[in-house]
Amino acid sequence: MQTAVIEQARASDILQELNRNFIRSVQMSDVRWFDLNLSEDFLNSNGDGSLSERADFLVQIGRPCPVSNLCAEDVRIRILGEIAIVHGRTTYTKPDGRVGAGRYTDVYARRQGGWVCVSADVTRG
Repeated sequence: MQTAVIEQARASDILQELNRNFIRSVQMSDVRWFDLNLSEDFLNSNGDGSLSERADFLVQIGRPCPVSNLCAEDVRIRILGEIAIVHGRTTYTKPDGRVGAGRYTDVYARRQGGWVCVSADVTRG
């Protein structure tokens, strides 16, 4: 029982760090981080309703981020065995200076001893 609690806490810490780096990497257009942390079968539901496969997502991330001051809030991590779901709210500054907000859901899978993001969904306001 004690081992399971420790493993859950460790997984939670890892997923929190992955979430922080996901947000940072979006803001910094850090394609390398995403290349290392996305599964080969990754899919992203974009804010405009379109769906991007991994390769297209990496191209999209490589473009300068159009918003600044991107922050994650109200992050909730649910670990469901070998799958984890991360829900969060974002706030940011739009190019015209107005404040924006949105929500995201990222799904991680434990594969080969580590966690990789297999799916992401973004909603912007």
